Amino acid sequence: MVRTIYRIGILSVLLSLLLSCGKEAEQPNVLLLYMDDMRPELACYGQEHIQSPNIDALAANGVKFINAYCNVAVCGASRASMLSGMRPTRHRFRNYKTFVQEDTPNSVTLPQLFKENGYTCISNGKIYHHLDDRMNDWDEVWRPYAFDENPDGLMPTDWWQSLWRDYMLPENKKVYKATDRGPAFEMADVPDSAYIDGMMTQKVLRDLEKLKHSQVPFFLTAGFISPHLPFNAPQHHWEKYQREQIKQPINNWVAQTEPEALRTLSGELRQYTGIPPLKERVRDKTAVSLIHGYYATVSYVDALVGQILNQLKALELDDNTIVVLVADHGYNLQEHGLWGKWTHHLTSTQVPLIISAPSVKNMGTTSALVELVDLYPSLAELCQLKAVPDNLEGTSFVPILKNHQQETKQHVLINNRNAFTIKTLRYSYTELLGANSNETMARALYDHVNDQNEEINVAEQLAYQSTVDSLHALLHKEYKANIALK
Repeated sequence: MVRTIYRIGILSVLLSLLLSCGKEAEQPNVLLLYMDDMRPELACYGQEHIQSPNIDALAANGVKFINAYCNVAVCGASRASMLSGMRPTRHRFRNYKTFVQEDTPNSVTLPQLFKENGYTCISNGKIYHHLDDRMNDWDEVWRPYAFDENPDGLMPTDWWQSLWRDYMLPENKKVYKATDRGPAFEMADVPDSAYIDGMMTQKVLRDLEKLKHSQVPFFLTAGFISPHLPFNAPQHHWEKYQREQIKQPINNWVAQTEPEALRTLSGELRQYTGIPPLKERVRDKTAVSLIHGYYATVSYVDALVGQILNQLKALELDDNTIVVLVADHGYNLQEHGLWGKWTHHLTSTQVPLIISAPSVKNMGTTSALVELVDLYPSLAELCQLKAVPDNLEGTSFVPILKNHQQETKQHVLINNRNAFTIKTLRYSYTELLGANSNETMARALYDHVNDQNEEINVAEQLAYQSTVDSLHALLHKEYKANIALK
């Protein structure tokens, strides 16, 4: 009897050890929270005028990067670059119209690699810019409205493009339907589930319920439109901010000595009603309303992130799920007199990046320099994926997750049309190259230690001549392939 009990005890211990080892060997899930046009203007980034408690909580339970940059500050190209792990060149990832399947048809993308490694891959909302780009990378592709029946017989991607500015107020719907235009912001007394991001969030919550019972790991995405234009958010998020406390940026004029050729004017905002033509300055009253709307959409998307993270925890999936929060690029809110993205300024290029991973116990903040192409090799390493392609141009930042003082690179590359920027921890150096040559047509240098708001271009100052020469040489040698004409 004693021997039987002893044997049962031994077997129980062995079984427990086997189960424990199996659990440790289990590949982690990945939840990608992908933001559109979100700057690192969040409370967890020291911007206390913004209410973002759920993203702040995620940052407190993970690693926050304060020097993360996109590789091209426009949505289609940036998403293509990040998800392919390759930087832009003169011939690929050029603008918002970018299709990965056209620019790099043979690339193994990040979702494709997860799928080939046995993951269930679901694209919810805006991940690739175009709904019908690389659809085979996923087990499922979903966006609100896209696959609804429509009276015009349009393809899903075209149908979605005609509906994504989902105004709630009848008068705005009427204008949008008649003109394909509408106001640049809306405040409606509706629940969080009413707008397109709220609908997408409900889908993600349902997916988590379903995936909870799956026997395979998942790569699940939540691609938010907010805080992209139009700045539409439920009224209660607008009410979190007092209009009289909203200020226009102090650097809302062109930087001193910046060449006119480097100044990028975006027509995106001008597509909305109540906005003056491109070369006219937006009135102060309208500017405050736009900034108010941007803040409201940030708080709106933060509330939706909170719903997803709460569901992840309630389903006990948080212990084995890597959560990534990142944006495709930033957005100018009148800084340098500009609205929109696709500029060489920090407000366009700097992004929030937060990683919370069960295997990473060292939480906190890192000032290490990273770029969005680094995300692909980092997730591949964290999830121990096999057959990682050898053409990735980023560097895994897993060592930084373990040691926040660890540095992996001294500079990153950012593209804006024919302008290429070298960003170091201290400097941002931009060259506008000739359309048919690598001749420097214009240049700008900003010293972020002495001029965080980029108010003075110091490229022509004698004191910075050696810095300009060094960064010029770096661009034309290190990134020769990216700036090559052929």
